[in-house]
Amino acid sequence: MIHDDLLARLTAFEESDARDAYLRFVTASGDAALRREGGPEHVTASCFVFSPDLERTLLCFHRRGGFWVQFGGHLEPQDATVADAAVREAREESGIQDLELLTDAIVDVHRHELSSGFACSAHWDIGFVAVVDPATPVVVSDESEDVAWFPVDALPADSAGGLGERMRRALHAARSTLEKPTPLNW
Repeated sequence: MIHDDLLARLTAFEESDARDAYLRFVTASGDAALRREGGPEHVTASCFVFSPDLERTLLCFHRRGGFWVQFGGHLEPQDATVADAAVREAREESGIQDLELLTDAIVDVHRHELSSGFACSAHWDIGFVAVVDPATPVVVSDESEDVAWFPVDALPADSAGGLGERMRRALHAARSTLEKPTPLNW
């Protein structure tokens, strides 16, 4: 069940006031927290996509929001986990069908208010991270005006609020994951 999966992943995520607020919200709201029709505030899943050297990030220009942002969106009934939702959203919005997460661990949590251009009032976003070769062709979805690579230390001026800090957390998690030694299989 996706609700139980999310609670387990949140519990495993580093302790913080933000993590604790997420646990309270998801516990109190139950399955409604996972559905866009469950109320004005709900969980979304996103994916920070980096080049293998972690020097560049792939972003989309969100049509409705009018800003550059990582890939992401609402959970759908076919998503078995929040991580699956993040992968599905990244594939849909980038056109990269073989995109896979670097780790299925949460790398970022970020609650943000939405403008009046959105049907909901706030998203409780759960972030994951993937690595993709920048030579991989991308496709712009109907939800975006553009998809492009940017240096991680030179994000576009018209990026979503908080993207820089969220990107730093995702980069830290990606670096930590990539630096872990791989066990030998004898």
